[in-house]
Parts: sequence; C-alpha cells; structure tokens
Amino acid sequence: AMRALDATMRELGGDPDRVYLTGLSMGGYGSWELAVAHPGRFAAAAIICGGVAAPAWDARLRVRSVPPGTPDPYAWVAAGIGALPVWIFHGDADNTVPVTESRRMAAALTRAGDQVRYTEYPGVGHNAWDRTYADPALWRWLLAQRRRRG
Repeated sequence: AMRALDATMRELGGDPDRVYLTGLSMGGYGSWELAVAHPGRFAAAAIICGGVAAPAWDARLRVRSVPPGTPDPYAWVAAGIGALPVWIFHGDADNTVPVTESRRMAAALTRAGDQVRYTEYPGVGHNAWDRTYADPALWRWLLAQRRRRG
C-alpha cells in the first residue's frame, strides 16, 4: 500500500504535506498500524469503527506491531503515532468491532496530549462509515490539516 501511495504521489505530483489516512472496520485496524509504522507521514487520520486489540470473533485482527505482553496497547499506539491529528468515529451499537476499542484509543490519545476528536453515533451499528463520510464537517476538518514537520 505504501509503495502504491509513493508511486501515485510521484506520478500525480501529490502534496506530501496533505496525505490523509482513513480506514473503516478492518481498514481501521490497518490505519492504526500504518500510523504507527509511518509516524510523520500523514497529515491527519479519520478512523472509523476500527480498533487496536483483537475482537472476540478474530484473534488475528489487531495492530500487529504492538509487542506481545504490552500492558496498555492503546497507550503504545498513541505514543507511536506522535502528534498526528486523529478523528475517531464509532457507532455505539456496533456488534462487530466493540465501541470500547475507539473509546480506549481516544482516551489514550487524550492522555498523551494528542489532538483527537471523537464522535460516537447513538444507535448506529457497525456501518458508521456512511454517516461519517457523508458529513461535510469531516472533509472540512481533514482538508484543513497539514503534516507537521520537525
């Protein structure tokens, strides 16, 4: 994915300070993974109904870079992504990825002093992405972000 992104950026002349990361469900887990693996690469992230720790239904689905036995994987991810602005979205009625995954990650980012926004949709199940991606406020916020160098 990162090689494809690099090739696309070269081919189309993309602005390296305005590369945004977003993913939903399994892609939300992958987005946390990419944010940790490539700190300082992205301008901001919008992560929808993703998580860090494995849900009950699939122990393989987790942020794999978190070392086994890490006492607080959410704090570990928060430390790993640095000052990346993040907006997390989740439905409180999600029966696929527990909403506690997003709550814990938002809390870890807040404790780390990072810039985090959190939106929880009451009564919404796993498909929180339709509502999220249809919200103009997300796009205004995302496009206002620039990568911080230094």
